[in-house]
Amino acid sequence: GILIKDDFKTGRGGGDGIPKENSPFINNTDNDKGNTYDGTNMALFEEEMDSNPMVSSLLDKLANYTNLTQGAQEHEEADDDEGQKKKTVKSPQMGTFMGVYLPCLQNILGVILFLRLTWIVGTAGILESLAIVGLCCSCTMLTAISMSAIATNGVVPAGGSYYMISRSLGPEFGGAVGLCFYLGTTFAGSMYILGTIEILLTYIVPKAAIFVAERKEDEVNALLNNMRVYGTCCLALMAVVVFVGVRYVNKLALVFLACVILSILAIYAGVFKTIFEPPDFPVCMLGNRTLQNNNFDKCLKTDIVDNLTVTTRLWKLFCDGTETNATCNEYFLNNNVTLVQGIPGLTSGVISENMWSQYGPLGMLVENQKLESVGGSDPAQDIYLPYVANDITTFFTLLVGIYFPSVTGIMAGSNRSGDLRDAQKSIPVGTILAIATTSFIYVTCVVLFGACIDGVLLRDKFGDSVKGNLVIGTLSWPSPWVIVIGSFFSCCGAGLQSLTGAPRLLQAIARDGIVPFLQVFGHGKANGEPTWALLMTAGICEIGILIASLDSVAPILSMFFLMCYLFVNLACAVQTLLRTPNWRPRFKFYHWALSFLGMSLCLALMFISSWYYAIVAMAIASCIYKYIEYRGAEKEWGDGIRGLSLNAARYALIRLEEAPPHTKNWRPQLLVLLNLDSDQGVKHPRLLSLTTQLKAGKGLTIVANVLEGTYLTKDTDSKKAEQNIKSAMSAERTKGFCHVVVSSNLRDGVSHLIQSAGLGGMKHNTVLMAWPGTWKQSNDPQSWKNFIETIRETTAAHQALLVAKNVDSFPNNQDRLGEGTIDVWWVVHDGGMLMLLPFLLRQHKVWKKCKMRIFTVAQMDDNSIQMKKDLQMFLYHLRLDAEVEVVEMIQSITDESRNSIRRKNQTADEITLLLQFYDNTLISFSCTETPFVIQAQLIHDRNTASHAAVNDKVDSGPEHVHMTWTKDKFFTERNRNRDFNTNMAMRDLFNMKPNQSNVRRMHTAVKLNEVVVNKSQGAHLVLLNMPGPPRSRGGDENYMEFLEVLLEGLNRVLLVRGGGREVITIYS
Repeated sequence: GILIKDDFKTGRGGGDGIPKENSPFINNTDNDKGNTYDGTNMALFEEEMDSNPMVSSLLDKLANYTNLTQGAQEHEEADDDEGQKKKTVKSPQMGTFMGVYLPCLQNILGVILFLRLTWIVGTAGILESLAIVGLCCSCTMLTAISMSAIATNGVVPAGGSYYMISRSLGPEFGGAVGLCFYLGTTFAGSMYILGTIEILLTYIVPKAAIFVAERKEDEVNALLNNMRVYGTCCLALMAVVVFVGVRYVNKLALVFLACVILSILAIYAGVFKTIFEPPDFPVCMLGNRTLQNNNFDKCLKTDIVDNLTVTTRLWKLFCDGTETNATCNEYFLNNNVTLVQGIPGLTSGVISENMWSQYGPLGMLVENQKLESVGGSDPAQDIYLPYVANDITTFFTLLVGIYFPSVTGIMAGSNRSGDLRDAQKSIPVGTILAIATTSFIYVTCVVLFGACIDGVLLRDKFGDSVKGNLVIGTLSWPSPWVIVIGSFFSCCGAGLQSLTGAPRLLQAIARDGIVPFLQVFGHGKANGEPTWALLMTAGICEIGILIASLDSVAPILSMFFLMCYLFVNLACAVQTLLRTPNWRPRFKFYHWALSFLGMSLCLALMFISSWYYAIVAMAIASCIYKYIEYRGAEKEWGDGIRGLSLNAARYALIRLEEAPPHTKNWRPQLLVLLNLDSDQGVKHPRLLSLTTQLKAGKGLTIVANVLEGTYLTKDTDSKKAEQNIKSAMSAERTKGFCHVVVSSNLRDGVSHLIQSAGLGGMKHNTVLMAWPGTWKQSNDPQSWKNFIETIRETTAAHQALLVAKNVDSFPNNQDRLGEGTIDVWWVVHDGGMLMLLPFLLRQHKVWKKCKMRIFTVAQMDDNSIQMKKDLQMFLYHLRLDAEVEVVEMIQSITDESRNSIRRKNQTADEITLLLQFYDNTLISFSCTETPFVIQAQLIHDRNTASHAAVNDKVDSGPEHVHMTWTKDKFFTERNRNRDFNTNMAMRDLFNMKPNQSNVRRMHTAVKLNEVVVNKSQGAHLVLLNMPGPPRSRGGDENYMEFLEVLLEGLNRVLLVRGGGREVITIYS
């Protein structure tokens, strides 16, 4: 269909970064910029004129738009010698009859009709043959209806079926089906060549055979070897003809078509002639067995010459001498020789005998059950005697596979879509008429053959019983040679056409660029002839010729064509059921049920005719599909499968919405907050590695980023950021979605993401972010304030939070960590996230070898031995393997300091205690080898001043809300104050009363850090409960300090904060 896109910036592809489909009339507005709006009528749309053409100029271009034909390229490039002058394409002028009807007729009627139809009728009987014809013809008719709908839904350029399927089902199906169709056409070429050679060697010049069978049992192999040699020569010759010039093939096409039509008329004429005067083709029978009469002239055992009884040549074939008393074959002696008329004629009533099937194994003799037969035969000897016998085992499904190629060829019209005057009208009418005509021909032929020809002659595949005549030829009028020559040329022509069509199809697929390894076949000669593709085609064709038996090659190409038809039907059904807005075929007589029936019929026929070939064909198609999916170029063709995915996704999302997931199904659906640098590059790619290791491709991942500014100004930056994030995601193999938001400030942007990322039931439940490592160095307090606000928001939204510290030292996806531990410090139970995360990480190759250790903290009054037992039991029920350790935290001086702070009256002793506590704290800091000065803070906090004794009238102005103290600063300050005025110092320290909860928290942080560093310094990863931020915003900076103290001296840390629901369960 026609695709009009709104591009508000000139020269940019589709605004979404998707390469646009080449179109002759969109965005080619350079030449008509001047004349699109002369008057002021359209001044309102001046801005859009740069990128979107006026409707009038669009219509003008549409009217002049013609399609290049498959063969037009060579003429065009030949005309193009004088440089880049305007290319002239003579507009195609073919109507329905010449352009679609006749090519389809010629492709459908072919080798099987002439060489195998009589044998199929004889073997399967009239009723089953009609069933075979009915199945195959209804399959192609249903496919033609689907194909007509697709072909009339927009302009179909050259490339026919491949183009139609790839544009309606997407590149993966398009490539798979295109290659199936290509292989089918190629094998059809080898089938036609084998047919040509069979006619040549069996019926025209039997003397030309190179391999001649000495004994009767070697005849089949000799024939096959002859086919191989002559077939290869013939293929080479045809390839040269195609290489030299396609135009000669196209000129000869009419000649070949005339041969086909003449042959068919000769058959009908012959049939009607049998009513008055049946032709004389006697068949010699011994008992009820048919004899090959190549090696004898008279159908007699003995003849009377000059009143003497002499033995005939037939006698010599069955006896070991010419004497009348020679030892003879027992069956020969017991039974009489009779002559039967091979073609008794239309009115003879032979039709009743040919109604039923006569299948049989390889080597079964062709017999006429009405004639009497006396026993005495020896099956072991019969194969050496000149009887007519089955050359292959016959059964119904085999015949379906052999017959099906005679109904293929329905795509011939759509393949020529470029040459038609009105493709949308011609293709449906021409194709459906051609199928109706050929179906009529096949049905009448089946009935007429059954009514005119004797069963034994019908089942004689190569006409051995009528002196090696083509069986269908014996019926024709005026002479068998009409059919022999006609069918010979028709096979030649069909072979040549397959060899011209197949390489072009391969070239079209290669030029689409969806299958990378086929690129080389896109090149050709200067005039566009696909040279490499022709070589490839000839190579595959040769495989078919080496198989050498027409009956073995036919099922192979049946498979590939059936596969192709199956997808045509699927494409039509999918588009109709999805009601794609662009699905508006001009051809109205289609219905999804018909397409579905056609699809089922194709599938059934594939398995009926040969289940193992069907599986191979499907495997090939699946491999190509998967290959294109993984390696192929990204193509956006607005195909139906994408529509199907959308519908399926919508349905699934609506189903998910109904209820929150059960604890058993809970897994972290991550929202990853990434930071970008000034060039929009990803700052911490290891955060994405961690995501991949956590997810192992399962569940939802949204990788998000916030840019500051307004969307109108930051549009290009956000596109660039999205591109960079996507490339980082593919580098780290993170499967998920990318989401860049532009917001006036980071705070709001992150808040909006936490609230609204995801869709319906596919929402994140966990936020993953990196620890702001530079929060101290940055002058802007906003960085850590944003961090704390994010923690608050995730808590409010009942989402879990993971904060990775030193994220750049985390392993990437290629690393494989050796023996080591993942240590979980389980201080507070918050839904079991701490247990679940190591389990998920250990699913990934990076962490596979790590052991899990769980530490829990016991208070003074806890029974740590019992705790350990309980925890082991809990883990056993959770089915997690982990070592358990209970760590006791011994309370110390803080209790006194806590109590002292609680007391109302402050004395110097208590202050000394306080100072002592802070000294201790600082000393303990310096013990743990720290690279930087740890800060402990004494804070005068307005909001919590009331907790201490507040009798002092303190000026709580904003100028001294925070005072950050280091150890050195503290001592110098103390000494200075001591020198000046001790009382002043006392009063100042009174004014800076530390609030009790801060002291408690700092102490906990210090002690817990000591314990964790002591136990887990060598661990590959430490998981810790993340303490919540203070309720009042005044204590935020302290909170950052507490966390900094808590994580001191640990390398890789993941702080975990649960989302307020159980995420792990002991129940199955």
